[in-house]
Amino acid sequence: MSRIPPASLFRRGGLFGQGVPRAIAWRLAGTSVLRHLGALTGERMAWMHEIDGMGTERATCVLAPNPSAMTLDGTNTWVVAEPDAAEVVVIDPGPKDLKHLRRVARKIEESGRRVGLIVLTHGHPDHAAGAGKFAELTGTRQVRALDPRHRLGEEGLTEGQVITVGGLELHVMETPGHSHDSLTFWLPADGAVLTGDTVLGYGTTVVEGRLGDYLGSLERLRRFSEETGAQVILPGHGPSLDDPIGALDGYLTHRRQRLAQVEAAVEAGARTAREVVERVYADVDRSLWPAAEWSVQAQLDYLKDVGRLPS
Repeated sequence: MSRIPPASLFRRGGLFGQGVPRAIAWRLAGTSVLRHLGALTGERMAWMHEIDGMGTERATCVLAPNPSAMTLDGTNTWVVAEPDAAEVVVIDPGPKDLKHLRRVARKIEESGRRVGLIVLTHGHPDHAAGAGKFAELTGTRQVRALDPRHRLGEEGLTEGQVITVGGLELHVMETPGHSHDSLTFWLPADGAVLTGDTVLGYGTTVVEGRLGDYLGSLERLRRFSEETGAQVILPGHGPSLDDPIGALDGYLTHRRQRLAQVEAAVEAGARTAREVVERVYADVDRSLWPAAEWSVQAQLDYLKDVGRLPS
């Protein structure tokens, strides 16, 4: 049986005239990324088409054409605005793919709007490499990010800031772990949490930073979602998630299980991240092992920091 959801289950974005019909977003809990990716069959291409254009009343996804085992279906570029506003915020223009950047710009122009601001969830190339070129194409003067290296202009982003463009409010949260500079944006008008790569639409993310930071970010987002009644996660890759608390609980459970597996591998004699990967990720395609090593090293460092591994 196919694990690809029917098109009718996707929540559609409302900025570019699609409307927002009643729908549920899909979650592939516990599904292996490699099993799910598969070949680009007609059915899968149709599913990728449904990710393109998904969203909420104020946020619409434009999917970048960069699918891979690491980027899933491609990078989700988010265009966010109040329904009647003249200006939009673009979150993560994506890779330096001129065709994609022009397509995003064209959609915004055709909707009768202009780009007021570009912001980045983090500086990885699949999210940020196209930001400078996109700013040039759209005449935008600012690219704001936590890391100064990825900014255009002097102004950055920090914890607790509220971005206001055309009546829209986006709240900035620092959520390190996937990377040192990872940010999450809260769109209260839609109850939407834009997580970048901290939470993906399916599978799990790579931890490039410190695992303790990442676990703290997940726990914070879980509490925040409960306190605010968040309705949907709009991720940096993959489909939207209509059960934020369930998704975050799943991520936390997965990390705890992985930590137990890594600890058991060390007790069985593994001494390096590579040796742990060979035991714990034996059923995963070897092309993903280098990325797995980053996460395993973060887990080894964490276990050592909390005193669960020998010095």
